[in-house]
Amino acid sequence: MKVLHFFKTYWPDTFGGVERTIHAIAQSTARHGIETEVLSLSRIPGENTRAFDGHMARKAKLDFELASTGFSREVFREFRALAKNADLIHYHFPWPFMDIVHFHARHGKPTVVTYHSDIVKQKLILPLYRPLMLRFLKDVDAIVATSPDYLKSSPVLRALGGKSTIIPIGIDETAYPTPTEADNSWCQAAVAEPFVLFVGVLRYYKGLDVLIEAADRIRCKIVIAGSGPIEESLKLQAKTLRRNVMFLGEVMEQHKMALLRNCLGFVFPSNQRSEAYGLSLVEAAMCGKPMISCEIGTGTSYVNKAGETGLVVPPSNPARLAEAINQIVDSPVEAANWGQAARDRYIRLFTADRMGKAYADLYRQLDSRRR
Repeated sequence: MKVLHFFKTYWPDTFGGVERTIHAIAQSTARHGIETEVLSLSRIPGENTRAFDGHMARKAKLDFELASTGFSREVFREFRALAKNADLIHYHFPWPFMDIVHFHARHGKPTVVTYHSDIVKQKLILPLYRPLMLRFLKDVDAIVATSPDYLKSSPVLRALGGKSTIIPIGIDETAYPTPTEADNSWCQAAVAEPFVLFVGVLRYYKGLDVLIEAADRIRCKIVIAGSGPIEESLKLQAKTLRRNVMFLGEVMEQHKMALLRNCLGFVFPSNQRSEAYGLSLVEAAMCGKPMISCEIGTGTSYVNKAGETGLVVPPSNPARLAEAINQIVDSPVEAANWGQAARDRYIRLFTADRMGKAYADLYRQLDSRRR
């Protein structure tokens, strides 16, 4: 069975959370007989169209971007040609231009949308886009929410009723490197003290300014691994106010895994609904680490179950965030129990195998309906 994924960007142009999810779906469904192609936009489509881990990453020319939405004249032709040879189309929402391409193509193939997030930031544009958005979501055959929490809290998904199903995003443990002695030595040299860890892109909704504000009440080092648009402002805040915050920038995968294995716990202070799931939390759970996150009504509180795999605190509350981190520092037995429960929950709910089977089953179910 041939499936075409469609999203605004993908490897090698970018490899953020949605892109990593598409990659994980491609990898895990391949074990169930699914052949994947991914179509996205690129400024250098000829150079960046290439094979990637057993599937094709195809590109159309990106003409311009407006309000985080890429536009392309060429993609209408590319999408129509690729859709003709596919058995099913898998869209990744949100990307308003994708809706236009869908209706223009009139491909007649079964369709799935993975609903990654409500539109949160572009509030001024949303009223103009809403009619097209609802028409698109009503037109597709199935909508996948990534957690029951998001399905319950999203006004858009609630309005669409029984069309939605839930398939949590899963990751493949074998795709991650095992830290070597050299990697662990690097970690111990880079961070000599006990520490809690954040890993991710440094964006406005990650709540890292709140974490830095809480730092002087926290009785361990805070390590932030990653880069992003607000990196410099965060560094300035930490330099001005706090001494126990360390920025490591982008780290290699093996170093990231060494940090995850050696940290006391994982801190994920995202404070806005733009954080729909939190793949980094799944990585921490895979590594058996206790987690701290904020209650924002999204999948973060599904991955990190309050009182079972860690602590969930109110968003944008430095005092409560510091208190939760100190509980992990001061209660190692309790923290270890949370970490073991996180590992158990990963195996039960968040493996790539489980996700791949669920998507393959959904694909075949929708394909059989059209035949």
